[in-house]
Amino acid sequence: MELSRQKLREQTLGRFKYLKTCVLARELCLLVRTNRVAFNAKDAHDCCAFISHLCAEAGCKEQSDLCGKASEAILHSEEEYLDICAQSCTKCGEARRPQQPKKNTQYVA
Repeated sequence: MELSRQKLREQTLGRFKYLKTCVLARELCLLVRTNRVAFNAKDAHDCCAFISHLCAEAGCKEQSDLCGKASEAILHSEEEYLDICAQSCTKCGEARRPQQPKKNTQYVA
């Protein structure tokens, strides 16, 4: 009984971490990209730096590095920023989502 509870705990904590980092980062990135005309360079810089931090926390080093570079690039070149941002989004899309647990019924008392 305790083993199934422990396994469920690990799966749930894994999903929580995924939602708190990856899902939040993707949603914020989409928000920044779709509303970039409303932002000034400093706004985009701050947002992308925060997204970079979330990616790093999730363990996505390459995506984090690209977001960090994009956050710096926006301060001097919008074209370079857009190019790096596109690369980061592609890499993020290539990342694997943690496997969902199989749908077997688990009883936890």
